[in-house]
Amino acid sequence: MILQESGEMYLETILVLSQRSRYVRAIDVGEEMGFSRPSVSRAVHLLADGGYLNIDEAGGLSLTDSGRSIAEKIYERHTVLSRWLISLGVSEATAVDDACKIEHDISDESFAAIKRHIQQ
Repeated sequence: MILQESGEMYLETILVLSQRSRYVRAIDVGEEMGFSRPSVSRAVHLLADGGYLNIDEAGGLSLTDSGRSIAEKIYERHTVLSRWLISLGVSEATAVDDACKIEHDISDESFAAIKRHIQQ
């Protein structure tokens, strides 16, 4: 299963929520993302079927190793790009919004070059 941007966003959101709380449910994801229950339910089951997510008997969500790997990659891109844009003088709200758009499309090569440039 090839993940689309929305799938990456769900995984990233589950990662962030799991850092705040040990137990993450689909309703928590929906509240965080502002999505309806049916939309979240469908996405969660697609991610589980794709091997990115586990759902326990009580409805708790946890990332598989492959799901965690993707979520961490996207989250790192989000945080690095947000900080970089803020350092360039972009307002925090705009930087976070723009980073969210860029994080899914930027190539590994370009992202690595940005990280190298920032760390100099």
